[in-house]
Amino acid sequence: MHLLKHVIIFSLVFSILVFNVFSVYAQQPQLASFHEVAQVLIDQKFQNQTTAFIGLESTSPLEMRIPAGLDQKIRNTANITSVTITNAQNCVLGVPKYDSCVLVTIEDPSLIESYNITKIQTQSKAVGDSLIGDINSVFHLNSEFNNVYINPKGEFSNALGTSGAVSGNRTISIVYTMSSSKSDYLFDGFTSILLPPQIKDSGGFLDVAKKMSSNSNSSVTFAIIPRTDVSSYQLQVSERFPIKSTIATINPLDLFGIDKLDRSSYFSTGFFPLNSILQVTLLSNQPQAITGHGGDLVPIQEKNGQILPSDFTKAGWLFDPSSGSQITAIYLFGTTLSASKNDIRLNIENGTTGISNPVTPITPTPPTSTKHMNTDYSPYVLIGIVAAAGVAIYIFLRKR
Repeated sequence: MHLLKHVIIFSLVFSILVFNVFSVYAQQPQLASFHEVAQVLIDQKFQNQTTAFIGLESTSPLEMRIPAGLDQKIRNTANITSVTITNAQNCVLGVPKYDSCVLVTIEDPSLIESYNITKIQTQSKAVGDSLIGDINSVFHLNSEFNNVYINPKGEFSNALGTSGAVSGNRTISIVYTMSSSKSDYLFDGFTSILLPPQIKDSGGFLDVAKKMSSNSNSSVTFAIIPRTDVSSYQLQVSERFPIKSTIATINPLDLFGIDKLDRSSYFSTGFFPLNSILQVTLLSNQPQAITGHGGDLVPIQEKNGQILPSDFTKAGWLFDPSSGSQITAIYLFGTTLSASKNDIRLNIENGTTGISNPVTPITPTPPTSTKHMNTDYSPYVLIGIVAAAGVAIYIFLRKR
């Protein structure tokens, strides 16, 4: 089973912790609750477009400052899977093109299966109405009720292996709308409200997101995904590009409008190799293969059928798989602080045979302490947690 399909299973377990994971190497990898991810989704199968997006995510209310009262109210409201604010055009069917949206999404199969439209609308609207006043107040919005939208089961979500928490899978969205804000204005507003100076002034992917938000065709989305004891907060800036010809070379940094991708200095206090990730996902109707790349390949091991890095200090690409109708390529920074255009470049061709990462057998030595360690799961499957969540937001906005 591919890496992208596995990461959702483990994301809740690991993304809420800050802990040291064991490595056979001298430099111990650590995991922080704040993540930055750059993603490129080349969709030749469903939308015939390429989407570049920068995502910032945390489960800490100190790193994304959602008032405790609002967060608890969302988590304590039955069946809510997400609260989303976006200026993406046509956030759901029936919403005017240039309106921004607040969507309160619930999962209630019994309500949907009642097939009673009046009941569905009335009960769903009551859930949204119980929250919208607080949401408007916290984010300085003036959104008003627009409609209740039932999300169909999407094959796009199934293809990417996402959970449906944001993307929708037989869920109901209560939609509130307001006059649209430009992306740079909305992004500045979100970062002013959400981010403390320690993150806001640390550069990295955040600076790329800010640059992207000034582009006229960009969109900004913020989502709260509640869990039992904690919520995930995700801020994303995206930009779409139509696919007009055959793609032979993928240059992600060109899509982001930059020459170099720097990591946030927020991680300068330790070794956090999984907190800054670039991911490229390719969906196509016919088999394709990665035949060349910039930078190096990350040494890997295979564990329980999964492709996993064997050395987190090395910068380079990890492919799982590197050929087929769905390709996943992840770039890890290792101990480096930035990546250049030449490092982050991929060549693709039609075919079924792609590049294989070098397999490095390793024999781990038992760690001296098992504190913060869950031996039931491999820490290596943390790769792509934020990436998978970002894809879910993309699906949520584009499948309508």
